[in-house]
Amino acid sequence: MKPSDNLHPALVALPRPQGWFGSDNQSGAHPQVLEAVQRANTGYVTGYGDDPYTAQATDLFRHRFGADTQVLFTFNGTGANVTALQALLPKYGAVICPAGAHIDVDETGAPERILGAKLIDVPTPDGKLRPEQLNDYLHFIGVQHHVQPAVVSITQSTELGTLYTVDEIASIADAVHRHGMLLHLDGARIANAVAALGCDPRDMTFDAGVDAVSFGGTKNGLLYGEAVLFKDGATAGGAIYLRKQATQLASKMRFISAQMIALLHDDLWIRNAAHANAMASRLDKAVRAIPGVTLDRPTVVNSLFPAIPSAAIGPLQAWVPHYTWNDALSQVRWVCSFDTTETDIDQFAAGVAAVVRVTA
Repeated sequence: MKPSDNLHPALVALPRPQGWFGSDNQSGAHPQVLEAVQRANTGYVTGYGDDPYTAQATDLFRHRFGADTQVLFTFNGTGANVTALQALLPKYGAVICPAGAHIDVDETGAPERILGAKLIDVPTPDGKLRPEQLNDYLHFIGVQHHVQPAVVSITQSTELGTLYTVDEIASIADAVHRHGMLLHLDGARIANAVAALGCDPRDMTFDAGVDAVSFGGTKNGLLYGEAVLFKDGATAGGAIYLRKQATQLASKMRFISAQMIALLHDDLWIRNAAHANAMASRLDKAVRAIPGVTLDRPTVVNSLFPAIPSAAIGPLQAWVPHYTWNDALSQVRWVCSFDTTETDIDQFAAGVAAVVRVTA
């Protein structure tokens, strides 16, 4: 994915945005994060997390999520999800998740291959699981011929840019725990959800009944690095050993921890996400009025999923990279990042209007 110099005639005379809209993975690292890595690159410290940077980052997480929170840092989101699920699952356990969840379609089968666990994916119209949808799988419980539903995994914010309210998460947690299961929250974009809901992160996670959280950093200004948060030591169990088995234990962990310190200090993680959300809202407002552009739901976080004329998709992607989301619906995904600018938004919206006008 890269921009092309062979542009549609409607775009030739227009200024091209500096920012891309394919994913918040496509942006660079926040300057404060780079400065933190540079500061950490001095002297010698113990490896594998026995260092002052990891201790400080852990304290910052506990300040926001609770004093009993157990914190493990990983290289990436797939590693965080695998580590969290492996700690929660018995060997005969299955994970119930929405169809289209990242663990379901975007991790190359890592949960199944590494954990040996079955994923039970449940269709939803908006990426959000409902408590009553668990009822279809309760008859598995206690029957030796069936895999045992042991963990429910939800994503906040979802792959479709939607949000669970705090009460919705609490309702799912109540149903999950009532039937002896545990609740995992894939928070690759948890900061965008916290910023959009305006809530304390603890309200949306452990106080709502979540047992483990995959906390995203890479999509929110880090070079690399995520965290797995368990509500307490009993829930974490042997996760420190499982992380190593999943090849997610960093020997020079100080560099992940230093980045997390920068992200958590003074709530940079929420400010980054709030900016990305605001840019997506600005883009929504700019394109929603363009004839030929259809948005079927409000934009609440940093991504939007418009349907545009199919003939417009290729030219716009060649101009500014982004992804096709659903070919059948002629639907694309546009994602804003911590460093997306208002100029990026306004220039991109002008290009959308110009191409759609001649292709609708």
